[in-house]
Amino acid sequence: MSNFDQALHTWLENQIAEENNHRRREFLIKGLGHGTIRFLQDIWFPTFGNFNHLYPEWEVRDFNNGYRYLDLAYRPSHQAKGAIEIQGYGPHARDLDVRRFKDLCWRHSLLALDGWTLLPIAYLSITDEPQRCQQLILAFIGKFTSIDVSPQLSRLESEVVRFSQRILRPLTPLEVAQHLHISDRYARIILHKLVDKQILAVASGNQRARTYVLK
Repeated sequence: MSNFDQALHTWLENQIAEENNHRRREFLIKGLGHGTIRFLQDIWFPTFGNFNHLYPEWEVRDFNNGYRYLDLAYRPSHQAKGAIEIQGYGPHARDLDVRRFKDLCWRHSLLALDGWTLLPIAYLSITDEPQRCQQLILAFIGKFTSIDVSPQLSRLESEVVRFSQRILRPLTPLEVAQHLHISDRYARIILHKLVDKQILAVASGNQRARTYVLK
């Protein structure tokens, strides 16, 4: 049994054992969908190595006093509400009729109104663009976790580090200047200091650095 299979088995067994809600417990006993398993195997587990704060088949109420179930809920705290939904693409998705399309829109709307941050991921993105999905999930998790920075950094340097954690691509001096409301020249000074401290690295540009990334 692989490390993933063992971790998945232990995680699901614990979820079932700790669940008192008979409706969700029955869903868990039936097993997770293929898309969810593929996401966990190719995206989540290689990125984090665990399933901490992640809950499959999480139950939520809708406006009709019924129940809906999220593919995966990410809840590192009681206040945090992250929802990951795997969107399949096959006859089911291609031939989506008006009623089911409207229901999907209602589902997303109700989650948003209830304070959930929704992250829909296409199954084809999991299979065709796993690295991009891993970057996406890192940014998603970053919305719910505080980012620790060295106390030796200045306030502006610390904010540049946090800012770089929240985007999925290299950042430019102009973006830093606009984010911090400072001049482009001062932004470059801060970025150069972070490069000297080996926190950032130059991502592009030879004579003059154009973009930067976290090391």
